[in-house]
Amino acid sequence: RLKKMGINPEFDFASFVVGDNSQFAHAACSAVAHREGRSFNPLFIHGRAGLGKTHLMSAIAQQLLISDPKAKIVFLTAEQFANEFIEAVRKGNLDAFRKSYRSADVMLIDDIQFLAGKERTQDEFFHTFSTLLNTQTQVVLTCDCPAPEIQTLEPRLVSRFESGLTVELQPPGFETRVAILRRKMEQWNVELENGVVCHIANLIKSNVRRLEGALTRVASYSFLSSEEMTISKTDDLLGDLIRDENTQQITVDQIQKMVVDYYDLNLSDMSSRRRPSSIAFPRQVAMFLSRKLTKLSLVEIGECFGRRDHGTVIHACKKVNHEMELNPDVKGTVEKLIAALQR
Repeated sequence: RLKKMGINPEFDFASFVVGDNSQFAHAACSAVAHREGRSFNPLFIHGRAGLGKTHLMSAIAQQLLISDPKAKIVFLTAEQFANEFIEAVRKGNLDAFRKSYRSADVMLIDDIQFLAGKERTQDEFFHTFSTLLNTQTQVVLTCDCPAPEIQTLEPRLVSRFESGLTVELQPPGFETRVAILRRKMEQWNVELENGVVCHIANLIKSNVRRLEGALTRVASYSFLSSEEMTISKTDDLLGDLIRDENTQQITVDQIQKMVVDYYDLNLSDMSSRRRPSSIAFPRQVAMFLSRKLTKLSLVEIGECFGRRDHGTVIHACKKVNHEMELNPDVKGTVEKLIAALQR
């Protein structure tokens, strides 16, 4: 049944390695799965690709089915919802489509950002979503960013998404990365020197999926060649991943310096409380770029800009997105800054 629903049986709570980066999100998902989080509705899980959102959502579904095998659990991606809606409209089967979703005991939807720009699908989803919430049906959503940052998403949907509990998955710290590698090695019955394991954890910091891919490559080579892995050989095998990781390491400091140079400001303006538009908007651009180009959380970005709160960072991102849509010059400036930072 799990595979028919599109759920990976390996993605359960037991196989999820909890760290400081995921402790709150894991606790919230566990509460929902054990029906202890009735006020966590909807549960909105956001974080960048490869950090475990789908894993946690799959774990919720599996635990719910263990508790109640007859439960009607709807588990799908937002893209699947959109495609099925289009097909229902084409075939004139909207009533059946609506009944199949609105009669669910629990709805779990992955990658909700896919609804961006799809007005009719958003409208249909809003009414389905509202029906489920009004009947106290648990809804769980995942997204690659906070709800207010989803471009061209209707404000009423953003408001609904924010009405429950929002949790963020962040990149794992070093100790958690080592624990993830050790858990996978145990599952795969693989042995590597401790120094090699720690070296991989130190090299691959961006996300869990990439970390597991690095382990697969190293473990496969060790098995097929019968060679004992060394740190030097590990570097050779993971050269492309290491280069990719290094190119991603843009810092907030670099962004702030680039922005103040472009707008002819002082670096202190990035953290000051001065609010004339000649300073405030460049500061918002720097926050937008920090969100787009670094792996920092909203709270961490706010700290870099004079200890501002995460709401200020969200507002800055929305403001810059809006200005880019209205003003080609602003769009050109932001794209120019991104290109310069990524060189």
